[in-house]
Amino acid sequence: MATFATAPQTAGYRRQTPAPVPPRPNLTDDYERWYTEATPSNRMLLSLRSGIDSEVAWALDRLCRLCQNEQFMLRAIPGLTDALFEWPEWYTKEGAKQFTNESTFFALPPQKERKRRHAIESLFILRNAAMHASNADELAVHPQTRDLILCALHDLKPDTDANSEFLLYVIEILQAIAKIVVLPPPSTSPKASPIGPLQQIAGFSSNRSLIIAALTTLTTMYSNHANVSHLNAQSSALETSMNVLPLILDKELIDAALNFMYAHLSYPPMTKAFLLHPRMPGTLRLLVSLILADQMEENVSFEIGLPAYTAPIQTFTAKDHELTKEEFDTILALPEPQRCYEWMKIMFVAKPEGELTQVDFWNLYKDAFSPHQRDHPLLVASDVIKNVNAVFPQAQAMVLPGPPQRFVVRGVDRRKDTSAGHQFKCLWGHPQCTTEDFASTDTLYEHILETHLNPFEGTHMPCLWATCQQSDITKAQMRGHVLTHLPDMQPSPKHPSQPDTITLPSPGFSHPVPDPTTRPPPPARSTRVTYMRPHVDPPPSSLTALLCLRVLFRASFASSDAAPRADEDHFGFPGIVDDEEDAEEELSKTTESDLEGERRGRKAFIGIRYLMEDVRLRHETFQGWVTEMVDAGLTGTTS
Repeated sequence: MATFATAPQTAGYRRQTPAPVPPRPNLTDDYERWYTEATPSNRMLLSLRSGIDSEVAWALDRLCRLCQNEQFMLRAIPGLTDALFEWPEWYTKEGAKQFTNESTFFALPPQKERKRRHAIESLFILRNAAMHASNADELAVHPQTRDLILCALHDLKPDTDANSEFLLYVIEILQAIAKIVVLPPPSTSPKASPIGPLQQIAGFSSNRSLIIAALTTLTTMYSNHANVSHLNAQSSALETSMNVLPLILDKELIDAALNFMYAHLSYPPMTKAFLLHPRMPGTLRLLVSLILADQMEENVSFEIGLPAYTAPIQTFTAKDHELTKEEFDTILALPEPQRCYEWMKIMFVAKPEGELTQVDFWNLYKDAFSPHQRDHPLLVASDVIKNVNAVFPQAQAMVLPGPPQRFVVRGVDRRKDTSAGHQFKCLWGHPQCTTEDFASTDTLYEHILETHLNPFEGTHMPCLWATCQQSDITKAQMRGHVLTHLPDMQPSPKHPSQPDTITLPSPGFSHPVPDPTTRPPPPARSTRVTYMRPHVDPPPSSLTALLCLRVLFRASFASSDAAPRADEDHFGFPGIVDDEEDAEEELSKTTESDLEGERRGRKAFIGIRYLMEDVRLRHETFQGWVTEMVDAGLTGTTS
């Protein structure tokens, strides 16, 4: 109870300083402070004990709202816990018997229904308060808690709608304190232990909430090593856990079932007994299927080959432009300097970074027109160099300092002729035709007809194109046959997946080559390895399923080197307590049934190996466990 000290009075006529006002408690429902004062005269406590329905209903309604606050403490109001137990105890001892027959077909009378609601709401408040550790510790040592739990579990029928909510709150209160509950020895009266009713509810109830609560409570109690003597190989809760494994979409139920199964299998004698269970092989397959169902993977690919060296399919060569016969005939008769101007326009282009020596400039002019200088006189070298500025204003003749000095014309360059390799070159004859490359298929075909086919006398002739083996074709057919050697003017459309380049065998390999068939085969264009990998950690249910598999794997291969061993921290086998000396002693006392269980377990792990190969976990240690079981499945024996 809180106490308040008063300020001492002082003598004299000095003005007294008032005592500081204590801070108001932090309440969430904005009601008057004295509703929650920590005194035996608290209004809510008095209302609960008044027996007046309206007052009890008011107090329970306020407590239902207050208990949802994590700062709500039962011990803060002396006597509140005892008052909250009164209605649930009345229901378990008297009320449930009164409602059993009446609530089957007809609604309860309002007065009786209010009393049942008072009991359920009182339990609801205790259940919510028990979620806080300090309240759970208080309930664990309270003398009425044990009696209420045992009486409710043993005396109330869980298959009735009137009792299901009441029992759910009772089980959840037990769940909150189960970690510190030590059960009496199995030899004592069944009424002294909650295990039997919880097993019945988990095994035979059709109420999902009751099944989850019962399984979770049993898991918590069996996790205490002092309670493992109550484990039973024929547990009905174990059967339910195996029954619900296919319900992979009900995560809450699956988690409760897997947690119970692991708590059950963590006791070595239960593990050995489970290996003899007729549903053991199917359970292993379901556990692996659960892991696969929760597996989330991403597609990953990477290149493992060397870089590819490519070249364009069609290569273009650039060479200096030379005067054609038509161009030469056009400008030869022009008077100077007009002829020089036109010649420069044909032979050169403006290029800021271009550079030619003045000697090269003069020699090109002289070589072109000196054979005809008798009829058409030449300009002197200095005039030719000066004319560059008239045609290309940005060009400039200059002398670069040496040594040696260089006389250059900067700002011009030779015009280039670009051709697509030897695509339109004539390959007729032995030796081959020396005519320069043509611009198109049409001009090449006309050349072949006029130069090679039409002058031939006779009705039959051999094909002299490159390496063609046709030796006797009529002259009329030859005109069509030669077209098979010529490239198309408009190539056939390319498939979207076909690249615009070709792959070369090595860097710097010459391209193009006269005979592409002699080129060494290049490396593969694409050498990408694609695989699936997990990109998120598995959910807790998958890890629990993996732990169950690992415990059963350990028991199945207990007498072989493939069995994993627990380290000092029991990593990989949480909750399993065993000693190496005890393990060796157990191994020396192995019975025939144990050996049969190992044979069945190994056979089952060999049967699920193909499923285990598809399991991929992000954590290396967990994936190592899976690999360990897969490898043992490859080499395991059923003999």
